Amino acid sequence: MYTGITQGVFAVVELEKKDQLTCFSIQLADTLTRNLKIGASVNLDGVCHTVTAINNSIISFASGAETLKLTTFDALCLGRTLSVERSHITGEENGGHAMYGHVIGTATVKQVTIQGDNLNLRLSCNPAWMKYILYKGFISVDGCSLTVGQTSSHGEFEINLIPETLRVTNFPYKKPGNKVNIEIDPTTYTIVTTVERIMAQQLKNHTGQI
Repeated sequence: MYTGITQGVFAVVELEKKDQLTCFSIQLADTLTRNLKIGASVNLDGVCHTVTAINNSIISFASGAETLKLTTFDALCLGRTLSVERSHITGEENGGHAMYGHVIGTATVKQVTIQGDNLNLRLSCNPAWMKYILYKGFISVDGCSLTVGQTSSHGEFEINLIPETLRVTNFPYKKPGNKVNIEIDPTTYTIVTTVERIMAQQLKNHTGQI
């Protein structure tokens, strides 16, 4: 599990693209490699990845077919920087919200607005997701835990980014047309889908009694 508190951005230094599999390595800061083991999970740009090899500070991963289909990892290239978060340790403070690195798909940056030292991004996504994306609710964008700003029913929402978030992420470099990875807040998703299922069953039962 992750919290969405990004620990920095780090560059891809090795890359090999195969059939439905992309193998790559990034160079992490020493503070992020401490006690890291092969098989551990690391959140990269919002996507849960398994460590496949460790060579000092060079850490290797692989993106499979499902990840390549749903996320921005299909366009991975050498030199690209990725937001990184190690797995959350039970008992430590969770400064964001519970996340699993299970990206539902990508959204597109529609508008970038500088507001003093802050940054506002308007994102466009699948309109079907909007029942889970609620004003003042949680959302993960490229692995960063954020509060949802203004929303619209036709598939757009805003996020507001403060200087500290901008310092440890790639958001300052986002431009209209860029893609970002989206993970819906698991709690919101569970509540909405459960209520929908119960209401559908009640309607079915009621209809059957008429």
